[in-house]
Amino acid sequence: MNRISGPLLKSGQPDKVDRVVAPSLERRRLRAYALILLVDAVLINLSFAIAALAYEGIWWEPRSMLAAQTLLPLYFTIAMYNSTYGQKALDDWVFAVRQALTALLVSAALLNFVGFYTKSNAEFSRVAVTLGLIGAAFAIAASRRVVPRLIERFWGGRVRNRLVINDGGPEFALPLSLTVDAKDYDLDPAGDDPFMRERLGKLLRNQDRVVVSCPPERRMEWAVLLKSSGVYGEIVSETAHELGALGVNRFKDQDATSLIVSTGPLGLRGRIAKRVFDIFAAIFGLIILSPLLLYVALRIKLEDAGSILFVQERVGRGNQPFHMLKFRSMRMGQLDPDGEVSTAREDDRITRVGAFIRRTSIDELPQLINVLRGEMSIVGPRPHALGSRANNKFFWEVDGQYWQRHSLKPGLTGLAQVRGHRGATEQEKDLTDRLQSDLEYIARWSIQRDLQIVYRTLWVLRHKNAY
Repeated sequence: MNRISGPLLKSGQPDKVDRVVAPSLERRRLRAYALILLVDAVLINLSFAIAALAYEGIWWEPRSMLAAQTLLPLYFTIAMYNSTYGQKALDDWVFAVRQALTALLVSAALLNFVGFYTKSNAEFSRVAVTLGLIGAAFAIAASRRVVPRLIERFWGGRVRNRLVINDGGPEFALPLSLTVDAKDYDLDPAGDDPFMRERLGKLLRNQDRVVVSCPPERRMEWAVLLKSSGVYGEIVSETAHELGALGVNRFKDQDATSLIVSTGPLGLRGRIAKRVFDIFAAIFGLIILSPLLLYVALRIKLEDAGSILFVQERVGRGNQPFHMLKFRSMRMGQLDPDGEVSTAREDDRITRVGAFIRRTSIDELPQLINVLRGEMSIVGPRPHALGSRANNKFFWEVDGQYWQRHSLKPGLTGLAQVRGHRGATEQEKDLTDRLQSDLEYIARWSIQRDLQIVYRTLWVLRHKNAY
């Protein structure tokens, strides 16, 4: 366990949080899963080959190897869904053995079921197949016992980033974790300071598990913060039903209990699927739309010889700022980088080209580059400027759930946009309608829904509120 302490980090001071931002261990885990999967394939094939040699005296006997090759896809499919290749399997070898043997047993039963109905059972030697399964079971179990030792030797036992935030609650320690004091980083969960949320977002970046120890009166505020950060978050507590806890963790090695209050909106498979979709869609869009993009860039340059792109800081996933790209639609001397003044109809700041590209949403197309950078997604809550207001209030002052929309990457389009919630936020309802759609999208995300939203976006590119 490492403990970090230091001076308070005020909003205007150099941000020393960068020094303790954790590196992502997700690739390390993926490499481990891939290696274990490959070892399983080798062990199953070798077990069946050795069984055939022992029983029939033939190495790599075709019928036995056909059984092994038929078994493998069944085994891998079941193993993928029962967490045989999951985080817990990397540091709990008993759990890993149980899940792997369950997958092997079920896949063997399915193999026999398929063989019975295809009348191909007679082609297999029952004794050789049975010996192969027994050998594979022992070999896989032995390999799982070795995995934690290899992780300890080569990776220091770390396959997950774990962070403990001490905010004046009960003393709490978590092995192989980083512990920080909230006061050292000026983290106040009750405040609305966006700079504090940025600092917290950096601390939580790449963390796989976050545990907060705080007094009872601060649990609700920390629960809201964790929910809006898109991380697996827990709060050390005895009872806190009002937090909307997702589960309870009991730590065997110490007298402590934590409530799970957030898990992040997407699991590993969901994040991979969404990212793959984003990359392919962004590349396809840039290629297909390249003539239009070049034409618009030329028109902007010819109209007033200013910059082609307008770069504005927006709030992204985990409340982290990023630089969003748009085609410049306003005159050079009247740009609004902080987004403090909403665009109005017949706004005299907008150029002739700008009026057209805003009406048709063409000004948003450079954000395909943000998607490739990993800062945005094709579909998600639209990113807002930090200074944006509704009814002269900052967005987070209108509704306390506002920060929760940042648990996913912001999108080029979103559910709120296809429902017509676009344009200036003059009234508080203009924001709350969008927020309701954003939270609904996060709660019910699926690739199918992303495709539906992209399709529906094509029909609302021109909208009465797009100006």
